[in-house]
Amino acid sequence: MPVRQTLSKPDIHLSYLEWNQGQEPLLLLHGLGDHALVWCNLADYLAADYHIVAPDMRGHGESSKPDKDYSFESAIADLEALMDSLGWTCAHIVSHSWTGKLAAIWARQNPKRLRTIILIDPIFIWKMPSFFRLTFPMLYRFLPFLKSMGPFTTQEAAEQQARQLKQYQGWSPLQQQVFQAGIEQKPDGSWGSKFTVNARDEIFEAVMQVPGFTIPLDIPALFIQPKQGLNRQNWQIQPYKTYLKNLRISQVPGNHWPFLTQPEPFNQTVAAFLAEHKSKIS
Repeated sequence: MPVRQTLSKPDIHLSYLEWNQGQEPLLLLHGLGDHALVWCNLADYLAADYHIVAPDMRGHGESSKPDKDYSFESAIADLEALMDSLGWTCAHIVSHSWTGKLAAIWARQNPKRLRTIILIDPIFIWKMPSFFRLTFPMLYRFLPFLKSMGPFTTQEAAEQQARQLKQYQGWSPLQQQVFQAGIEQKPDGSWGSKFTVNARDEIFEAVMQVPGFTIPLDIPALFIQPKQGLNRQNWQIQPYKTYLKNLRISQVPGNHWPFLTQPEPFNQTVAAFLAEHKSKIS
């Protein structure tokens, strides 16, 4: 079982799960609205060979939820402070959805920190025009990972909604655990996600304003393309082919959350790529 740890920074407390069995540093970054527990199946699969850390990103899970400051710069600073506290000079990075864009930005800003990057169905890699902001309210209602934010009158109502969402298809014990760990009762008695509205709004704003790629990158990269994921067209994948000069693309079964819905082939795909780039890192 992982151990829940906390890194105290001057501005926030960063909560994270740690599997400290293997030696090689591996950092697992969840997507928007999720939390570190989504990685339990993958981390258990890899734990013997890697020192694994999965943070709750700021605004998510058990980490602090400031009213503002959800820029990519702040999130990357959190991760570098976490790595420094662990004594890691660099690490393999597994990222999902929104943090796929974060990993691309991080790789061009400070490439020495990233040994490899694995991008799981990343979203919004390009810079978006300002008028796209007008569609945010529609996106907030439509995107399945935001439908569980609430508010809900009861915990049972929240679970009923969750069972209809793609990330919980199958309703496995891990999916149930992820759901239960991601909601809480609010001061007014309602139930909702631990992920905050302020975090949602500012992260979407940052995603719109900041381009993911601006220069070619040589870091070994794996693009994981779920068959029922968001990246199904060549034009969506083309920016990664253009800027990632050491890129492999692997299809896996499942939807946008293959680590929750089809973990076995997903875990095997990640493990095979990491094994090719394994080295003694301190």
